[in-house]
Amino acid sequence: MKNLLLLIFVLLYTITYSQEIKWISMNDALKAQKKEPKKIFMDVYTNWCGPCKLLDKRTFHNKDVVSYVNDNYYAVKFDAEGVEEIKYNNFTYTNPNYNPDRKGRNSQHFFANALKVTGYPSIVFFDEQANLIAPVTGYKTPQQLEIYLKMIHNNDYKKLTNNEAWQKYEKTFVGTFKD
Repeated sequence: MKNLLLLIFVLLYTITYSQEIKWISMNDALKAQKKEPKKIFMDVYTNWCGPCKLLDKRTFHNKDVVSYVNDNYYAVKFDAEGVEEIKYNNFTYTNPNYNPDRKGRNSQHFFANALKVTGYPSIVFFDEQANLIAPVTGYKTPQQLEIYLKMIHNNDYKKLTNNEAWQKYEKTFVGTFKD
């Protein structure tokens, strides 16, 4: 009986805490879009960024966020100060000024610059043809992120052409994500 209870506890713990977003590279997401069009959700982070680590720990491990992102997006993790080569819109983006000996902040990757990322963390959304939709800067709780995930996925952002429309949308939005 003890062993059965232990097994049930281990299984429940594993199911609860092993849920993770299925992260892939931007290059892989772009290839996947050609086979099966889906929007891209990109986490733009840096290694030294405290709010980036909180976003990863608290928001990106929330079961509602994990489920929604995995079901509706290609999820990309992108180090904005890293050295990954990204082939996007017939151009190869790199970080030629990266200094491997530098501690803390490093040079910004040209792709992050092209996406107009001005702070970390940033979440960048792309449509099914890999066109940039918008970056969203700053740490977001699961509940704060939910409105962006659903607005982008449902194409509601196309109707939000001014600040008044956004405020109305935000005011009437009813979230369902839990802590």
